[in-house]
Amino acid sequence: MQHVHSITRLSALVIGIAGALAMGHAHSAAFQLKENSAKGLGRAFAGSTSAAGDASVVATNPAAMRQLDGRQIQADLSAISFSADFDGSGRHVGPTGPGTGMPVSGGNGGDAGMIAPVPAAYFHMPMGESAHFGVSLTAPFGFKTDYDRNWVGRYHAVTTDLKAIDLGLSASYDINPYLSFGASVFVEHLTIELSNAIDFGTAIYAQGGGAAGFAPGNADGFVTIEGDNNAVGYTIGGLFSPSENTHIALSYRSKVKHKITGGDADFTVPANAAAFLSVYAPGQYVDTKGRAELTLPASATLSVTHNVNDRWSVMGDVSRTAWKTSFDSVTVDFDSAQADNVLAFRYDDTTFVSLGTEYRLNDTVTLRGGVAYDETPTSDAHRDVRVPDVTRKWLSLGVGWTPSERMEFNVGYTHLFTKDPTINSVSATGSTLAGSYDVGGDILAASINYKF
Repeated sequence: MQHVHSITRLSALVIGIAGALAMGHAHSAAFQLKENSAKGLGRAFAGSTSAAGDASVVATNPAAMRQLDGRQIQADLSAISFSADFDGSGRHVGPTGPGTGMPVSGGNGGDAGMIAPVPAAYFHMPMGESAHFGVSLTAPFGFKTDYDRNWVGRYHAVTTDLKAIDLGLSASYDINPYLSFGASVFVEHLTIELSNAIDFGTAIYAQGGGAAGFAPGNADGFVTIEGDNNAVGYTIGGLFSPSENTHIALSYRSKVKHKITGGDADFTVPANAAAFLSVYAPGQYVDTKGRAELTLPASATLSVTHNVNDRWSVMGDVSRTAWKTSFDSVTVDFDSAQADNVLAFRYDDTTFVSLGTEYRLNDTVTLRGGVAYDETPTSDAHRDVRVPDVTRKWLSLGVGWTPSERMEFNVGYTHLFTKDPTINSVSATGSTLAGSYDVGGDILAASINYKF
């Protein structure tokens, strides 16, 4: 029954790649999103939790609500333009191992990226002289890649669509005019859809199915995975102001553990392969439920803002995201006869560093700019086609307009500078995919703030 064990292992790997994420876009590391503020985007998120007058701190560091003026609501909308064009080739498994057989058919998959909207909304209300209350709606994680269904890398991935939306309640207390502490609790809703092709031709050919006409690439199937989950996390922070012109903020966002108990796996299996599997691998490659635990990472941010004079301010941020403990490996469990699988991602922890400035041109117009270094958790050895991530550098510009005491508008723009990441991946059936990506990104954001 060696062939049965091999097919079981293949099944776990194929579903595991999708299932581990699904039971689980991004322009911060991997699929982490920073795009929650047009004002912050304009200075590359330098001063993200220490600069005054940005209601996004309701979600990122509630202690900084001390610097918000009265009751207000703020709505932000970012548009992320992400492109990912693959150039390379694939080969089926051959007599001497993976990638030594015939070339895999198919093109380069087209542009796998997209233009994605990322909304955010905030409400702030002071409570007495020293306390603050806030509500936030943000999207801290998300990513989508979508390749042509018959592309050369179809056994690795076709569609990846992940979204995480947080609804949070925040509170803070000002010990005095120089020291504040705050916390928030949020509910996070995670949804995922993933798909990839399955090379039944190779799997069955390797078990003596050549006599029945099976060969690498001539009996493709397909699998689509969907899942969702709600989980709870928290954010804590402090704001220290050694003077009225200098503000230092430290905040921590917890990890969020998602336990998927009702993920759906839907298979499309060619008729000739289905007949073979019904005899040698009964109960496998059938529509089934699945379970997995996936932890979205914790992060910590140190943020500093200094007002040089009435017109100039300078800011800096350093953030650290704990990907390694969250995305080192994920175990997937299936309700069908398919074996559990431990999938290794081997993500590394990442650092985001930014410097920015603001210049108040007059009482109504503020100009902004910033640069940032954004480290990827992936590496050439472990990069996959679902998230072809790479370290990037930011150049940001922004402008704010305050036509009245109650109303403020902001626009921010960022261009991402990247190198071409490479990929050298082996699928569950031993086919290889080697090549490089031409990736790029631009982000445009706008916001409105109203005080009442």
